[in-house]
Amino acid sequence: MFDTMTLTKIVAGFCGSFLVFLLGVWAAEEIYHVGGGHGDVEQAYSVELPEGEGDAEPEVEAGDPPVEELLASADVGAGERVFGKCRACHQLEQGANAVGPYLYGVVGREVGAAEGYAAYSGALSEHFEVWDATALYDFLKDPRGTAPGTSMSFNGLPDPEDRANLIAYLDATDG
Repeated sequence: MFDTMTLTKIVAGFCGSFLVFLLGVWAAEEIYHVGGGHGDVEQAYSVELPEGEGDAEPEVEAGDPPVEELLASADVGAGERVFGKCRACHQLEQGANAVGPYLYGVVGREVGAAEGYAAYSGALSEHFEVWDATALYDFLKDPRGTAPGTSMSFNGLPDPEDRANLIAYLDATDG
């Protein structure tokens, strides 16, 4: 039942499969790594940039009104709804740290001063001293862009009214 011919067929099957696999790898290398530094391959296309555009500063959005105007008309109830995005990592109760520090009394508090929270990245204190409304407004727009190196992984709030509403809500939580 189990003779040398059966064993030969099994070994030949494995060798044939391995050969097909190696041919597939070789074909894929030829298709996808043509310009990887092997031989003299000319670039297929290039994008020409006008002179001086590569070093241009990003444009500041002209649509953002001053923070003071937005805070004057901020809606605390809408800020509570926006806080739902923050709730995954932050708590509002004093001393109740989670992934991030508690946010009770954050408006006006020194950066890195939440008691009992020691996992600050240090990048925030390089950019801000106190969490006033302007600092929070700028930071909440793009946390990683405003303070590179921060451990906060939130993408930010692009809508100026959402940021102002959230700041008003955070300011109202501590009386």
